Amino acid sequence: MTLLDLTPRTATSDRLATLPVVIIGAGPIGLAAAANLVERGIDFTILEAGDRVASSIRLWGHTRLFSPWRHVIDPASRRLLDAAGWTVAADEGRAPTGRELVDAYLEPLAALPEIGSRVRLGTRVVAVTREGMDRTRTAGREKTPFLLRLQTPDGTVEELTGRAVIDASGTYTTPNPLASTGLDPIGAVDVGGLVLHALPDVLGADRASFAGKHTVVVGAGHSAANTLIALSELAKTEPGTRVTWLIRNPSAIRVSSSPDDELADRARLGSRVDQLVHTGQITLLDSFEISRLQPHEGGVRLLGRSRGEDGFLSAEVVVNATGFRPDLSMLREIRLELDDIVEAPRRLAPLIDPNVHSCGTVSPHGFAELRHPEPGFFLAGMKSYGRAPTFLLATGYEQVRSIAAWLDGDMPAATDVQLTLPTTGVCSTDLGSGGGSCCS
Repeated sequence: MTLLDLTPRTATSDRLATLPVVIIGAGPIGLAAAANLVERGIDFTILEAGDRVASSIRLWGHTRLFSPWRHVIDPASRRLLDAAGWTVAADEGRAPTGRELVDAYLEPLAALPEIGSRVRLGTRVVAVTREGMDRTRTAGREKTPFLLRLQTPDGTVEELTGRAVIDASGTYTTPNPLASTGLDPIGAVDVGGLVLHALPDVLGADRASFAGKHTVVVGAGHSAANTLIALSELAKTEPGTRVTWLIRNPSAIRVSSSPDDELADRARLGSRVDQLVHTGQITLLDSFEISRLQPHEGGVRLLGRSRGEDGFLSAEVVVNATGFRPDLSMLREIRLELDDIVEAPRRLAPLIDPNVHSCGTVSPHGFAELRHPEPGFFLAGMKSYGRAPTFLLATGYEQVRSIAAWLDGDMPAATDVQLTLPTTGVCSTDLGSGGGSCCS
């Protein structure tokens, strides 16, 4: 067995020591990384593409998480907030909505002077590399600053250097395609406006898009379940509203309804969907693999195969709740070591394989499992899980605690990874925010 070299390797030159750690994404994991760095006196900069912190969570803020408050607050962040006189204005055993998470926790955290002064909003990272070298050059690489190319909404392009990079940008904005091949269905561009992102606000801002219409929800996870329940509620007051649930497998095994699930809100979610299918309020179409989309009478026709036979289904609206994948395009010049299947860091992948693990059975892990051949570069949070839908916020908080300790040269703390997760049956987030999810 080859022993891993665990020696910190980011402060190996005088110049590197003067540069900040760059955090990509101001969601819960990015802000938690910042809190841990604050406690260790390490300078940092947070780059957030949105015009406000936690911009992805705000898109699904109407949705309730199924982890209670006590599981969704980062310990280092809590210590900083407590010192500023903050308290959780809610029962810590209750699960917040995404909007409550932002308003009551993430906004106050980002407003702390030691964090807020280092956040750059409206700044999208379009590429990460090393200063003066592409991925093919090796000599002196670990002593060379990272270079990030940035773009602001007005099109301005600039560059920023850093001693290390923590990419906590999440996956919510990069959904999996509808086709079972992993590719966009043929014809997708012709019906783009009728295929909506996961977790629309069915009973609120997006109500008019669904009222009195036939909606097909595609996906077998908890984001699909949330939308199905909301559509069923809408149908009670909006005549003509119909709901079809389309999945590619024989059953929706990721929607837990087990009474043994310690996350009671998640178990209730699965039970409610089961009941709605049983009573006919939701029509379930299983074993259907989508291959093509066509415009049809002002709506969408989904063509594919079911149990070996060609078939189709027509709808007025389609919700893509098929899960998410990481956007790796900006990391083309970074030396990544990713698992061939789930696109997670290679050492992490066996610990989060969704064929084996649920959210609650993922082993504690930190910087050692998250490292890449690029010294000082880390994927963290939901993005570190690649395509695996087993992420919990508590897992991401322990990731960035370990990374911060490693950056500080504190190897005992970096390697002492501990994590207490709720016991679960089956788990799927199917939600890639800047670290947060409806499963968290």
